[in-house]
Amino acid sequence: MRTALALLFAAAAVLARADAGSPGQRGAAPDATSLLAGAIDIHVHSSPDNVARSVDALEVAKLAHDKGMRAIVLKNHYDPTAGLAYLARKAVPGIEIYVGIDLNQTVGGMNPIAVEHLTQITGGWGRLVWMSTFDAENQVRYSKENRPFVSVSRNGELLPETRAVITAIAKHHLVLATGHVSADEGVLLVREGHRQGVAHMVVTHAMNPPIVMDLAHMQAATSEGAFIEFVGGSLATKDAPARMDRFADAIKKLGARFCILSSDLGQAGNALPPDGFGAFMQALLQRGISRQDIDLMAKQNPARLLGLP
Repeated sequence: MRTALALLFAAAAVLARADAGSPGQRGAAPDATSLLAGAIDIHVHSSPDNVARSVDALEVAKLAHDKGMRAIVLKNHYDPTAGLAYLARKAVPGIEIYVGIDLNQTVGGMNPIAVEHLTQITGGWGRLVWMSTFDAENQVRYSKENRPFVSVSRNGELLPETRAVITAIAKHHLVLATGHVSADEGVLLVREGHRQGVAHMVVTHAMNPPIVMDLAHMQAATSEGAFIEFVGGSLATKDAPARMDRFADAIKKLGARFCILSSDLGQAGNALPPDGFGAFMQALLQRGISRQDIDLMAKQNPARLLGLP
């Protein structure tokens, strides 16, 4: 009798382990390192910066390399990061480092000359051009601040300087990222990008404030050839479970082929970018997103965005 019970308990344990390891089920917790192997994070913050960061550019490059990641993109809201890619690639061989420029007040807002300069920095690792973020008109109004801002449109039409920036993006085969503009403006930007022949576009954390795109906006953006970015951010906040539920639901409705996952981490006090990125992928697996779709959104799609083979 004892032998029979022991066999039954052993069989139950084997089944439990198999269920726990099945991707797409709640409670699944695959090794984050296996999820990160070959992954590309297009949204990483680091020092030097004007606010506290958890890591500097060289440290996060090494962390990502040690996790087996393929590439990261370094982002700064106020300073172009092109020089950092050159230094980080020298310091941490074996991982691809890309960078970009964020068109806030410090670089002259909608400034095509700044975009041109990005392409001329040693190494040529500049890839992303983010429309304004913290200085965007939409962000400033959302935050109820009284200060100068950068506009991309007026009365439902893109401004000439915005179109000029998109022309520079198309000319140099860069990535158009929508930044913190409004949902309607984001669609206008990718529509104009499509018209001008921009091959690589992404809607920056589309469901996050102050953008808050609904499904119709996101579908309109994907119809113009843009990817929709979903960022993990901090999973330690009270709203994180509900946020992950919303993201998983939107990904299922949009289709993973139109989506990119990234961390948007590097803030002091939050998880380090590679760790938080792995945890984000695990959270989506637990909400029914398949391992195949996770790999598509964290590996193949960002590679396509960056123009990588």
